Amino acid sequence: MAHPSNPADPADPADPAGPADPGGPGRSRSSRWAMLAVLCSSLLLVAMDATILNVALPSLIDDMRPSALQQLWIIDVYGLVLGGLLVTTGAIGDRFGRKRLFLAGFVLFGVASVLAATSDSPTQLIAGRVLLGVGGAMVMPSTLSLIRNIFTDPHERALAIGFWAAVAGAGAAIGPLVGGLLVEEYGWSAAFWVNVPVVVVTVAAGIWLLPEYKAAGTHALDWASAALSVVGIVGLAWGIKHVAKNGPAATGVVILVLGALVLTVFVLRQLRLPDPLLDVRLFRSHPFTAAALATLMAMLAAGAALFLVSLWLQYVHGYSPFEAGLRTLPVALATLVGSLAAPRLMHAVGVRAVMGAGLLGMLAGFLLLALSPEPTSYVYIAVFLVTLGLGDGLAITTSASVLVSAVPPERAGQAGAVSETSYELGVGLGVALLGSIHGALYADLMPRGVPEAARESMGGAAEAAAALGGPAGSRLLETARSAFDQALTTTAYVSAGIVAVVTVLVLWLVPKNFKATGSH
Repeated sequence: MAHPSNPADPADPADPAGPADPGGPGRSRSSRWAMLAVLCSSLLLVAMDATILNVALPSLIDDMRPSALQQLWIIDVYGLVLGGLLVTTGAIGDRFGRKRLFLAGFVLFGVASVLAATSDSPTQLIAGRVLLGVGGAMVMPSTLSLIRNIFTDPHERALAIGFWAAVAGAGAAIGPLVGGLLVEEYGWSAAFWVNVPVVVVTVAAGIWLLPEYKAAGTHALDWASAALSVVGIVGLAWGIKHVAKNGPAATGVVILVLGALVLTVFVLRQLRLPDPLLDVRLFRSHPFTAAALATLMAMLAAGAALFLVSLWLQYVHGYSPFEAGLRTLPVALATLVGSLAAPRLMHAVGVRAVMGAGLLGMLAGFLLLALSPEPTSYVYIAVFLVTLGLGDGLAITTSASVLVSAVPPERAGQAGAVSETSYELGVGLGVALLGSIHGALYADLMPRGVPEAARESMGGAAEAAAALGGPAGSRLLETARSAFDQALTTTAYVSAGIVAVVTVLVLWLVPKNFKATGSH
């Protein structure tokens, strides 16, 4: 197995031609970057779908009247399903072909988009989001593993991963902007219809441009391991979600413990298999573990922040969906800058310094938000979004470089699965955990005697205020806005604490002079 600090990697053994030039197996530089463009276009949609509904939620609530629990499921079931399946789909791609998996997944993504767009009930919409998660799980590890095989030159690969991370981060960040524009003009269903033409064009280009890669000499897929990974990850995530929402109730705690036990059985099984679904021995490498942890926790904090800030802009300040999306644009631009700067910075100062700097930037942003005077002004939010984006871009790009360089080409799907599982599970858990903490704080800050709907959510408060009308409605709405704002700044303290702990762990786990392949 290649060590993360090796200066170069062998050509993919499944490609008999071998590399005909320094950057990729028998392909020109321009064709490699055209392949990257195809992969990134798909990644952009999958990443956008994690956050595009943030600004569409108020109009969707007005139209469908989902319950508070259904609202959370509509938002975070996508990330939870996607995260639960990534380990399995990464292994399937290694065995049966990464191009084949990529194209099939993106077709399913398009079909699921139509199902979600035509929903007339919360149940159908949740089902559509589940299928979107399945399709996304087939696409995302394929993008990173194909990059691992297309770009065999370490220097080119580092830059390609920088673009990949920039698109992943920017996609999540511009989701609210694109969603806001579409929702304002065409309604919430347009947030799904926009996927369809991009799917058609990308699949056509992928059939023509992308190479097929399949690992040689692998065993048949261990379906028992696949079932264990899916049940364990989804059970753990579901348990965390419900414990955060409802406290230590019996059902949530039992499922949380069962999820952890199933994942323990999964790990023990992988250690015994000659060709495991996921080589858990990779986590013996401290830098590999630090990279996965940094991705998970960075996206946990960032995903929740984007969700809550989008709601804050609409509910507290009354911006339209597009206006709210436009005001989240600084995080997309900052993520782009951070991601593209990371490869050069890794070469100059090393992985540990760049990953640590990224996490410290995020920590500074959350502390700024937590300490901002109330009512919070957009100036503080804008600075917070810039620091969040810069830090996230640096941390995610550096982490992806470490994870990808830790495995040989025939196991690139496993690296992609670990990276994407950490990324998507972080977003899903962030919305579930921190979103639930924010909701509990909001409810606690609302005075007794207000309508129950107003205590459940800010959207419920807006409806109750409209029903009351007059001065009483205005007072209720102002009270709810103040409670939402206070809950946001208090939740920022929790996020800052999470990022601080992860920063310390990363600086402890990664050696001072460690360099990932492609960073030198």
